Amino acid sequence: MVEVDSIVEGKVVGITKFGAFIELDDGSKGLVHISEIANHFVKDINDYLKVNDRVKVKVIRVAPDGKIDFSIKRIDEDKEYEAKLEKSRANFEQKMSRFLKQSQEKLSDLKRCQEAKRKR
Repeated sequence: MVEVDSIVEGKVVGITKFGAFIELDDGSKGLVHISEIANHFVKDINDYLKVNDRVKVKVIRVAPDGKIDFSIKRIDEDKEYEAKLEKSRANFEQKMSRFLKQSQEKLSDLKRCQEAKRKR
């Protein structure tokens, strides 16, 4: 059985005007709704998928009756999210490094001032 949020590969076995049916290697089937094909408006699924195409899909829901909902666009959304997260980490590390450098400089200046006052 497939798990929600897992990314799996399957074969397009049917296309309708509202989505495409995908069959996984284990024989289970699910639907990629037309709204889950791409991040923009999709007028005709046939512009994106053909029967017998092999596609990677993300499992977004498994109903109690076993029906599976897939998404193609959310695979890329996860990659975009990870890229943004990595960029945020890099920005944070740069800011932290700059802060530490400034703090060290201020501490050094403070120590010099204190030593100068003691020598007077």
